[in-house]
Amino acid sequence: MLTAGRTKAAVCVTGDIHGCGGSLAALLPLIEEQAESFVFLGDYIDRGPDSKGVIDQLLDFRRRKPRTIFLMGNHERILLDVLEGRHDSTFFLHAGGEATLASYGLPSDADPAALRTMLPPEHLTFLSNLLMLWENEQCICVHAGLEPGLHLSRQSPGCCLWVRDEFIRSRHDFGKTVVFGHTVFVKPLLLRDKIGIDTGAVYGGRLTALLLPQREFISVPGQRCSNRPEFSGDQNGLLQGRAFDLRFSLSQLFRFFR
Repeated sequence: MLTAGRTKAAVCVTGDIHGCGGSLAALLPLIEEQAESFVFLGDYIDRGPDSKGVIDQLLDFRRRKPRTIFLMGNHERILLDVLEGRHDSTFFLHAGGEATLASYGLPSDADPAALRTMLPPEHLTFLSNLLMLWENEQCICVHAGLEPGLHLSRQSPGCCLWVRDEFIRSRHDFGKTVVFGHTVFVKPLLLRDKIGIDTGAVYGGRLTALLLPQREFISVPGQRCSNRPEFSGDQNGLLQGRAFDLRFSLSQLFRFFR
């Protein structure tokens, strides 16, 4: 509930959920009266135990709050590529997809054609209509990041869904604050021109929402369902673990998502 005398935020942006239905259920009542519009940054599915329940909750939230925008994460793109027959399910299952299928009561060895008939039609429509990025007067919202020097209309899915270090370290002026998820931080990364709000809910961290233009955070405990990812960030936006070779990795991803 909005405190008396407090002005609503223009927008509330929520980070990666990854099947943490309990965390989402705890967060939504805390944010739903705090803003005029709501943006969710993607990665609703995989790794956590309740991907189906997460999507059900998000659809119900949008029915209550029509000014809600859902962006695509790399995990939704992977599942769509499997459902569309572009790739087999190996990568999807390795990335946490087995937990997603289990939440729907589906076997991990189901073929793509069968999956398309078994998943709820409303959920398929939801996945198929996710946006790649969104902007308003306060910010640009995207799942992973942006390629410096390119207009928003020319941003590639590879960067929007997968980029990490080159974007985070870039000093390019995108014209507005870029709010992103995808790379996990112990606490939100708060820079002048970038705000990272994936605080690792599914790794035992927190599920975080950001109010703009106030730059205030609301978060709830996550659910430890997976080990901390190899690509994670410290509070300076520096990647820990082995280095992310953008040129090599994105060239592979561009081939993957052709």
